[in-house]
Amino acid sequence: MSNPGAKKNIILLGFVSLLNDISSEIIQPILPLFIMSLGGGAVAVGLIGGIADGLPSILQVFVGYCSDLWGRRKPLVVAGYGLSAVSKLFLPISWTWQQVLAIKALERCGKGVRSAPRDALISESVDENNQGKGFGIHRAMDSSGAVIGSILAYSLWKAGLDFRTIFLIAAVLAVTALIPFRIVEERPRVPNGQLKLSISDLSPGLRKFLLVSCLFALGNFSYMFFILRAQQLFSGKEAIAVPLLLYVLFNLVYAGMAVPIGIWSDKIGRRNVLVLGYAIFAATALGFAAVSSLAGVIVLFALYGLVYAMVESMQRAFISDLSRSCVRSTSLGLYYGATGVTAILSSLLAGSLWTQFGASATFVFGAAASTLAALALLKMKAF
Repeated sequence: MSNPGAKKNIILLGFVSLLNDISSEIIQPILPLFIMSLGGGAVAVGLIGGIADGLPSILQVFVGYCSDLWGRRKPLVVAGYGLSAVSKLFLPISWTWQQVLAIKALERCGKGVRSAPRDALISESVDENNQGKGFGIHRAMDSSGAVIGSILAYSLWKAGLDFRTIFLIAAVLAVTALIPFRIVEERPRVPNGQLKLSISDLSPGLRKFLLVSCLFALGNFSYMFFILRAQQLFSGKEAIAVPLLLYVLFNLVYAGMAVPIGIWSDKIGRRNVLVLGYAIFAATALGFAAVSSLAGVIVLFALYGLVYAMVESMQRAFISDLSRSCVRSTSLGLYYGATGVTAILSSLLAGSLWTQFGASATFVFGAAASTLAALALLKMKAF
């Protein structure tokens, strides 16, 4: 990353994500508790976690394609972050879990608009030998925002603020996150007017990995189930305080390991890192199925953070590795869309299993799906 302009772009985009994630992560650990307070059960949590994250991902297929077709990234990225910020302003005035569902779906549509062109912009800001490092730096800044946000969530709750006031503070921060875009630069690109949206145009390796990533997504249900599982182990004020602090731990590990793992993946290959990440997730999910102590849940949330550092940004970097430059945003959009739709099914299944058979069944299901994903990726040829 020797180009100063490229480095500036990575830092600026990372700073936008940092501010936006402070906002989002103030909301995230509180949201499942808020849903339960509005009368929503495990199925409602699964519905919101799945549809709010999954359905808008369909947008990412078309937005990624349009970004390549138009030859522009930045306007779509700004529009996506803007939509998310405006949506968050309505969360403090929601009074039913169905309203929360609608607001979260709209907020995540903003992510659907911004993610593929943003990742393409990151990829185009670094050379081929530093893709993992570039995505790792962005993810580290993003996750640092998550750490700050989750600490703020606990601090604001501890200070006596109610959920709705905390949500309002988060919304104001989301609007502030738009400011750095004033100096983000984009390389001029020639519009690709002949581009066709077709799976057959993707490399065989990319098509295979899309299937593997969907299999993992089937077991990687919403984080909200991990929060609710921790809450089951405590009572009174501890049932809110401890899950919030565990979420801080999750984000600390996630942020601290993102860059080292990104650099490591540049050396040993994204595929090897992902296989290990999938396997650790399987072990972590089994741990959540059986955990009964504070010490155990602390270790498991730390492992959960490690898994996200190994998998989340490395999957995106691997997609970039396997795609041609002219269809990179389209490829990332297809990845987000495919895994997002799978997330709907994943969280609905998780919620149903939780309701019918208990929390342990949900986590055993997650472990089984992620184990199959690790084995499938292990059998793929190295790229």
